[in-house]
Amino acid sequence: MKARPEATSYSKIAASARFRELMSRKKRFILPMSIFFLVFYFILPILTSYSKVLNENAIGPISWAWVFAFAQFIMTWVLCSLYSRKSVEFDALAEEIKTEARQEVQG
Repeated sequence: MKARPEATSYSKIAASARFRELMSRKKRFILPMSIFFLVFYFILPILTSYSKVLNENAIGPISWAWVFAFAQFIMTWVLCSLYSRKSVEFDALAEEIKTEARQEVQG
């Protein structure tokens, strides 16, 4: 039975420098963003459970806990828009890699 060209191509693609560069760029972007998101997300329940720092009034009767909770929505939208913009770069690089792989298979 003959090996499928896609399987062979993928092995070559995964071993290529451009693919490793793409994965490295994605990791350098996604990992810090994920860590920031998780830390920011879990600070609210931790601070409200184990301290009284967020119980102080920030704006009139609105406490810092409410301000922080609202900031989580804003942070989520910001991170999503940052990733959407950055994903265009990742997609372009992935398309270049796919085009080069097709040319190698055809040529």
